[in-house]
Amino acid sequence: MADIQGSKIIVRSVAVGAIMTNCYCIRREDSRDSVIVDPGAAGKEIYGLLSEKGLSCKAILITHAHFDHIGGLDALKELSGAEVMACEKEKSLFGDPKLSMLSDVGMKCEAGVDRWLKDGEVIDAAGISFTVMETPGHTEGSCCFYCPEGSFLISGDTMFCGSCGRTDFPTGNDRDMHRSLMKLLELPGETAVYPGHDSPTTIGRERKTWS
Repeated sequence: MADIQGSKIIVRSVAVGAIMTNCYCIRREDSRDSVIVDPGAAGKEIYGLLSEKGLSCKAILITHAHFDHIGGLDALKELSGAEVMACEKEKSLFGDPKLSMLSDVGMKCEAGVDRWLKDGEVIDAAGISFTVMETPGHTEGSCCFYCPEGSFLISGDTMFCGSCGRTDFPTGNDRDMHRSLMKLLELPGETAVYPGHDSPTTIGRERKTWS
């Protein structure tokens, strides 16, 4: 895992799976409790990395239910006992391995979601507050997690550095994606954006991309 933000809230990332999905570990500097976002593969290995550093996984947040973001969920949930949270509009993908493309790659995800989230809801995970932002487009139930205190956004496959997620997968929609990007651009310009793939960016930088 590599540090990508130095503050009272620490965010680390590790790229997992065949298409290098960014899995994030988020915690307070003075705490061993962590939040994991999008355990896309190698759930057992992710748990092992946490254990090596003396960290526990208290919550697992899912930005959307494509195989490359939930492939490691079963193992991580079983080993950690962590609460799993995702947007309620993503229920169809969680319930259908064809929509999530799990069946296309010979993977399974049988772990249930413990808490379904809604737009604007504020959740507390490992002592850190996140605002849920529904951002349909890549999938109908895609969402982002915004942490005002840490001034960062976990954007899943909605916003990338200089681009956005594909809209040609099941439940994707180009018009919805545009609206979601415009919604994210209303966040403060200094907000760090940590996407589901590739490199971090900022809201200020992406305003230039999408203006």
